[in-house]
Amino acid sequence: MLLVWPVAVPMGAAVLTLLAARSVRAQRVLSLAGALALLAAGTVLLVTVLREGPQAAQMGGWAAPYGITMVADLFSAALVFATGLMAVLTIFHGLVRPGDTGEHFGHHPLTQSLLLGICGAFLTGDLFNLYVWFEVMLIASFGLLVVGGRREQFDAAVKYAGLNLVATLTFLTGVGLLYGAAGTLNMADLHLTLAGRSGETAVLGAAMLLLFAFGAKAALFPVFFWLPASYHTLSITTSALFAALMTKVGVYALIRVFTLVYDAGEPPIASLLLWGGVLSMVVGVLGAAAQMEIRRILAFHSVSQIGYMVLGLALHTGLGLAGAIYYLFHHIVVKSNLFLIAGAVRDRTGSEDLRTIGGLWKRSPGLSILFLVSALSLAGLPPFTGFWAKLLVLRASLDAERYVAAFAVLAVGLLTLFSMTKIWNEAFWKPHPGDARRRFSSRLALIPVALLAAITLAAGVVAEPFIDAATEAAAQIVDPARYLQAVGVTRELSP
Repeated sequence: MLLVWPVAVPMGAAVLTLLAARSVRAQRVLSLAGALALLAAGTVLLVTVLREGPQAAQMGGWAAPYGITMVADLFSAALVFATGLMAVLTIFHGLVRPGDTGEHFGHHPLTQSLLLGICGAFLTGDLFNLYVWFEVMLIASFGLLVVGGRREQFDAAVKYAGLNLVATLTFLTGVGLLYGAAGTLNMADLHLTLAGRSGETAVLGAAMLLLFAFGAKAALFPVFFWLPASYHTLSITTSALFAALMTKVGVYALIRVFTLVYDAGEPPIASLLLWGGVLSMVVGVLGAAAQMEIRRILAFHSVSQIGYMVLGLALHTGLGLAGAIYYLFHHIVVKSNLFLIAGAVRDRTGSEDLRTIGGLWKRSPGLSILFLVSALSLAGLPPFTGFWAKLLVLRASLDAERYVAAFAVLAVGLLTLFSMTKIWNEAFWKPHPGDARRRFSSRLALIPVALLAAITLAAGVVAEPFIDAATEAAAQIVDPARYLQAVGVTRELSP
């Protein structure tokens, strides 16, 4: 039941909020209660995995690889916990900040459905069900994109759905090709079945299709454009939730499949991951430097930061994988907080356009300090989490003698600092141009912002336990023996 609750809770919350469609107040209570229950379920699962190792369950009593397997190792359990935490903070933020979420048009059922798809993707043990959970996420996220009914939202939704539908068809084709070649889609069973078969045309072809599909979900170069085209059109609350979790599911799928099913060190997979990561870092940060609206800057930076995570995977070392995992959790906290801060800036100035706002340092010193914590962490300055995340990826790049990648890590970090400095100078430091009347602002909406900033600072100052946890999660991924044992697939490797 431990593995069922993180899926059953958001599913139940989605149904209940849908049944309460006529009462926004009831939907709010049910949605927040569902998020708290998801956080509790994720906490229990994470504590159990820390104490007892990977957990697995076979749905319907059918043993693997024939049944539906749900499985959690340290990596996936920590992601479920992070999903619950971000759900609580963003839903609370949406309740105390009136505005643009579209609560009368299905916001809460769609949000719970999105959480359902995300948790299902983190916990599934086979590729077909990963495809199913991706579909749940796609439908829910498309609904959240258009729930406001604005023209720019429909334009963004078309771009978002277009590329994601291509990725979905590619994913399904890859799954079919792989099933034809291996006769199984259970990832633990595929680990054994595909050993020594990476050079077969069908197996390699399926790998390329899956790499494209997961790369599109993660917003990896060159299939990233749906992200900067859509995030700025969402409500502030939803954009923070998207920034925290949506691309992370794609990164999770890349790490899971290209360590357990395929070997990320095999050519041409290794080259595609390496250059996809490096080019994402560079193109994303250059795109951010050209923007003047805060959420557009942050969206391009998400593309850049995804590159760091994929680079950690591509280095094909334990340290690189630990760096990718640490970076992923750092980014969940920091980037979602920056999107919430973008909403606070808009509340206080009426705009996110840096050319039309200013003066926040004097008017909102508390908000300014909270921005500095997250911005400096994103740029990679000590003592924040971003410093340790970049340091791990940099060390792994140097150890693997990938000097071009190491140079890119440093150069992109400097350009990220430039972008954060631009936001600081324009929105916070320079005088407000024109009308400086105080607009609406909610102090309660700053509670999630302050908590996320405190996590960023605490996890940066006391980094060792978190780096140790990332290293342990990477070790479980590199050596999947306990994962296979938990699933119940322990036969000998194929010759």
